[in-house]
Amino acid sequence: MSFPRKLAYSSGNLAALLSYQAFVTYIQFFYIDTLKLPAMLVATIGWTVYGIWNAINDPLAGQLSDRTRTRWGRRIPYILFCTLPLAITFALLWLPPFRVENGQAGPLFAWFLIFVLLFDGLWTVVVLNWTALFPEMFPSLKERTQVSGLRQVFSVIGLLLGVALPPMLYSSIGWGAMGILFAVIVALFFFISLLGSREKKEFSRESLPLGAALRATLKNRSFLTFVGANIFIQFAFLILPATVPFYAKYVLNADAGGTSALLAALFVVAMLLLFPWMKVVVRLGARKALMAACLLFAAPWLAFQVIGDFTGALIGMVAAAVGLAGLLLLLDILVSDIIDEDELATGARREGMYFGINGLLIRLGFVLQGWVMGTVLTVTGYVPGVAQSPSAIAGLKLLMSYVPVVGLIGAFICLIFYPLHGARLAQVKEQVAKLHEEKAKKAEQPSQ
Repeated sequence: MSFPRKLAYSSGNLAALLSYQAFVTYIQFFYIDTLKLPAMLVATIGWTVYGIWNAINDPLAGQLSDRTRTRWGRRIPYILFCTLPLAITFALLWLPPFRVENGQAGPLFAWFLIFVLLFDGLWTVVVLNWTALFPEMFPSLKERTQVSGLRQVFSVIGLLLGVALPPMLYSSIGWGAMGILFAVIVALFFFISLLGSREKKEFSRESLPLGAALRATLKNRSFLTFVGANIFIQFAFLILPATVPFYAKYVLNADAGGTSALLAALFVVAMLLLFPWMKVVVRLGARKALMAACLLFAAPWLAFQVIGDFTGALIGMVAAAVGLAGLLLLLDILVSDIIDEDELATGARREGMYFGINGLLIRLGFVLQGWVMGTVLTVTGYVPGVAQSPSAIAGLKLLMSYVPVVGLIGAFICLIFYPLHGARLAQVKEQVAKLHEEKAKKAEQPSQ
């Protein structure tokens, strides 16, 4: 595939990360700190319903994608036709017509819940199908590492737009206008990604029934150990940016620009380190590189237990970016290897089911993050919009330090038991290459 097409496909990560990171970073801050919804209401009922929704939504979306048969393919139609509804629901998340001060806490919470579920469902359909194209289009480690690097450049741009830019936007043009602006960007880049997307007809003929597909997926040891690690990694990914707006405002006494600067430092430095990490992956292999990235990302957050000034926090963010770059690069590479291994066992390419189940399980990290954050804020006495008590400050420091570190250590332990590496991985690569040659020959034969 030509470099421009690889670039076009990779640009979809900007849309995926912009929409999702703006959501996970600011949705609680917007509804709890700005709109004054009770933190425990959002944490207990809101994220519990969200978790149940994902238990249904993610695997069904993956199985539906794997079993779809159209003349345009099985993934591309979902991206094409669901992108616009996704953008609209994202915008409406930031445009609630209800206010707590008007006695409308119930309707406001209902709006929050309805549009969170709609947004998440559509985001799952679009991003799952876009991501499922990656292992199919790029079968070799060299190509996967190169395209993963390109994707993560766009992901960091999306992260910067979705995490670092909002404080400057909502303080100047308002939350609603920010939501509309981001929705337009999201739609634009998902449509651009279609210019570099293609599907192989030999893989579109394969599928398993839902029950057999679930059993095969949940019996895969490589996958189970990987998702165990990924739940912990996503928990850390989610709780850190969600805490930063609170931490910057109440611990560092920084304005919205300070929040943006901290997050920009983290993601810009991570983007600059993506390409050195590509060399590390080729040299060490994906598993060892991911284990190293977990430790490098964990260590700097311990300092946030004692950091109390903006300069110290900025240095800590730059240090954390070293490990973050590796984590961003590696996760989809490991999933792609697991899908190759599964194809040898089942005979089918099942990217949709694997990314669907992976999406479900890592959403558990989001639900856990919501519970932990809501509980810590409530128990330590956090009160929106006022100077915080020493116990509330201690709670925010806990969320920025020990909590994510525990998650990353959990991920490292899971990866110790991950079996698909070294000689076993090399054997899988060799066998799957032969299998693809056979499938390509069969696909070229005329139908009887």
